[in-house]
Amino acid sequence: MAVDFKKEVEYVARLARLTLNPEEKERMAGQLSDILDTARRIQELDTESVEPTSHVIDLPALLREDLTTPSLTLNRVLQNAPQRQKDFFRVPSIAGRIPEEVEG
Repeated sequence: MAVDFKKEVEYVARLARLTLNPEEKERMAGQLSDILDTARRIQELDTESVEPTSHVIDLPALLREDLTTPSLTLNRVLQNAPQRQKDFFRVPSIAGRIPEEVEG
């Protein structure tokens, strides 16, 4: 069963709402073919005797003991805030209007 990579590229481009010119479609069809050919060749490799790994080289687990430490004070946290409103950072709204006072 032969795959029409150009049709696959057109389908994915349509899903992604991309407009591709004919040269881009041809180039991407070739790239898709190369990628799938490489994946097929990798699947053909005999990996039966290869141990699963999470890293290429053996790395020691660098863990440290969890320590509790005192938190910063509210004034220390807010000392460099460009704008402050009571005990909060004041930032520009991304959803519209900023209320004059924060209830709290």
